[in-house]
Amino acid sequence: MNQNYTPQQLANMALVLRIGLGIVFIIGGLSKLSQLLDESASDAMVSSYMGSSGYINQLFQDFFFSNAFITPWGFLSALSGFEFVTGIALVVGFMVRPIALLYAFLLWTFVIALPVETVPGASVELKTYTSPAIFVQIRDIALSGLMFVLFNLGAGYKAIDSRFIPQPKNIDWNSLGLVLRLSVGIVFLVAGFFGQYEKIATFATFQPVLAVIGLALIFANPTLVKIVGGFVGAVMVWYIFTKLNFDKSIIANLNGVKREFALIAASYLLVSLGGGSRFNFMDITNRSKAYLIPTKQKV
Repeated sequence: MNQNYTPQQLANMALVLRIGLGIVFIIGGLSKLSQLLDESASDAMVSSYMGSSGYINQLFQDFFFSNAFITPWGFLSALSGFEFVTGIALVVGFMVRPIALLYAFLLWTFVIALPVETVPGASVELKTYTSPAIFVQIRDIALSGLMFVLFNLGAGYKAIDSRFIPQPKNIDWNSLGLVLRLSVGIVFLVAGFFGQYEKIATFATFQPVLAVIGLALIFANPTLVKIVGGFVGAVMVWYIFTKLNFDKSIIANLNGVKREFALIAASYLLVSLGGGSRFNFMDITNRSKAYLIPTKQKV
C-alpha cells in the first residue's frame, strides 16, 4: 500500500520532529555547559566523562588529548556549546538538513567511544559498562535514525530555511516510515529483551510489554502501527513522570529524560502517518511468495 500525504502534512511532521530533536540537544548542551562553566562542578563533570564509567574510552582519549592543543575541558565545552547552538537551530528551522545529516553520523561516535568490558569470565575491578555499547546507547542510535528521517523531510513548517531553500518534494513515506518505525522499534526491542542487564533503559515499564511494542512497530500493518505509536508516547510520558526528582534542579530533571522528548515526537509521527508498509510482516510474506513461487513452477 502506497501512502501519499500532502506536502503540508509532511511539513507539519517535520516541524514536530525537528522540535523534538532540538530539545534533546538544547537540554544536553545547557546541562553540560552549566556544570563546565561552574568552577565548583567542572572537575567532577570532566571526570564523569573521562572515567572508566564515563563516555570516552581510552582509545579516544589518547586520540584527542595526546597533545596540549586540546584539553578534556575544552573539548567537552566546545561539544556542549555546539549541541546547544545546533539544538536552537533545529527548533527555529535554520540549516536543518546539514545539521540533521551531521548528527545522523555523529551520534554513532557515542557508541564507539563508550568504555565497555564484555569479555567472558573476565573480572574488571574498575567500574565500567558491561553491556554491549550499542545496547547501552540504543536511544542514540534511534536519534540517528530520526535525524535521517528529518534530513529527508526537510525543515518543514515555520522554518527559517523554508523561506530561502526549496523543500524536498515527492517524499516517499513508505521508505521514511520504515526508518522511523525501525528506529523506535529497536529501542523497545532492546529494552524488552535485554533490559535486565546493566545501563539499559526499560522506561519503568514491564519488559514483555516493551518487547511486544517493539515487535509490533517493526512487523505490524500501518493501521496497527498508528495505534502502537500512541503506546510509545504513553510509555515515554510515564517514564518522564517517574524520573521527576524534586531534589534536583529543573535542568537536571530534564537532562535525565532529554532523549524521550525526541521519542515522543517520533510517536506523534507514527500516530499521524503510520510507519509505511515496507518490510512489515505482510510485505515480507508477499515478497517471499513472489520469490518462491516462480522457483516452484520451474521444477
